[in-house]
Amino acid sequence: MQPYELSLAAAATRIRERRLSPVELVDSVLGRIDRVEPHLGAYATVAAEQARDAARRAEQEIAQGRYRGPLHGIPVGLKDLIDVAGTPTGAGSRVRDGHRAAADSAVAARLRAAGAVLAGKTHTHEFAYGLTTPQTCNAWDRDRVAGGSSGGSAAAVAAGAATFALGTDTGGSIRVPAALNGVVGLKPTYGLVPRHGVTSLSWSLDHVGPITRTVEDAALVLAALAGHDPRDPASLAAPAVDYRPEREPDLTGVRVGVPNAYYVDHVHEEVAAAVHRAVEQLEALGARPVEVEIPMARYLVPTLWGLTAPEAAAYHARTLRTVPELYQADVRVLLEAGELIGAGDYLRAQRARTLIRDAWARVLAEVDVIAAPTVPTTAVRVGQEVVGWPDGTTESVSDAYVRLSAPANVTGVPALSVPAGHDAAGLPIGLQLLGRPLGERTLLRVGHAFERTQPARALAPVVRAGRGRAGPAPGVPARPGPP
Repeated sequence: MQPYELSLAAAATRIRERRLSPVELVDSVLGRIDRVEPHLGAYATVAAEQARDAARRAEQEIAQGRYRGPLHGIPVGLKDLIDVAGTPTGAGSRVRDGHRAAADSAVAARLRAAGAVLAGKTHTHEFAYGLTTPQTCNAWDRDRVAGGSSGGSAAAVAAGAATFALGTDTGGSIRVPAALNGVVGLKPTYGLVPRHGVTSLSWSLDHVGPITRTVEDAALVLAALAGHDPRDPASLAAPAVDYRPEREPDLTGVRVGVPNAYYVDHVHEEVAAAVHRAVEQLEALGARPVEVEIPMARYLVPTLWGLTAPEAAAYHARTLRTVPELYQADVRVLLEAGELIGAGDYLRAQRARTLIRDAWARVLAEVDVIAAPTVPTTAVRVGQEVVGWPDGTTESVSDAYVRLSAPANVTGVPALSVPAGHDAAGLPIGLQLLGRPLGERTLLRVGHAFERTQPARALAPVVRAGRGRAGPAPGVPARPGPP
């Protein structure tokens, strides 16, 4: 096994035991980037020399007995919304040409303190306002979308071009590409991970979280990221928690909510079957399925839109007026539409969110987690604009992808996407687990227990699958959609 194939936890163990050096690991990952990036398009920039320098420093520190923990010497890809001092933050947009961050974001500073090594900045849909990441191919089939907006981070991890990565999630942008590329994606509780120094899409919905190979890896990264930061007004003063799940998890007594609607409506049969099997496997581990009704379901996506659109328009108000031609057409249309939403509609969306949160809290008082699909269908073909359903209805690709992930953003509850197999075409399927606010430890425990029932996962083939190219098909614009 090559070092780039190792999970974060496995690599950390070898580094701690001096069986692998950070230099060897970083060189292996950079070599993998060189091989797959022409086919994948995951990175906006690769920081090869800086990464090698950081790996040598990590190697020296560890040799001197100054081991910082499980992220020390581990290469990471950061979504190109996350500031790193002296490094461009392009946000996937010409609007940011020439921008260079003056200081580290809170999460970049915490990763640096933990000894992580920046491999590069990963592609995002422009300003995170979309569900496809058109610069990046799906790691399993180059003719398919990577999902978004953290598509570069998810594809890089799936392909072995990063040991772990960070993404952002405003309406599903960590979990959607994680599911479509067959990796783990965690959207923490709103406010658990600080967002200072991260380009915003929608202040009241934005989250930062890890994309990893395994649930254990996600727990290790979350431990390094979580904690109060006074520079983020939404940051929670939550106590420090050891998120690592048990090696032999026992789910006896854990109540798993199984939705009787919403998460089962307009879901591809292979996705539904995979989630059903996952619930059966959790039950075999001792969990107790409990049927639940998803409250205020028809208000979930409209509320997400009612918050995202005006907040995004407010953030971009100056540049939308001074350099509108620098935005991609799909994002510019969404931003201009956001300017048409009045204060009354925005306040009604805020009120709806309060009611939805209260209703979800009552449901989550009866169960420990909810099990559902992450997305209703696997990765669509590049350029595909709609998804058809057996009842004859159609849905835009972006609406389909955001529909099942939006509730966790509106409510602020933590949500975890875990690989749950593949469809007949070999494309990954994601199981989504949703928990109570600050219930990450339980969420990770359940996700880890399920993951242990699954066959060992190989890296995505990248260069073998598909005949496509990085980005949308010629002349086919990326489909507009929520984050």
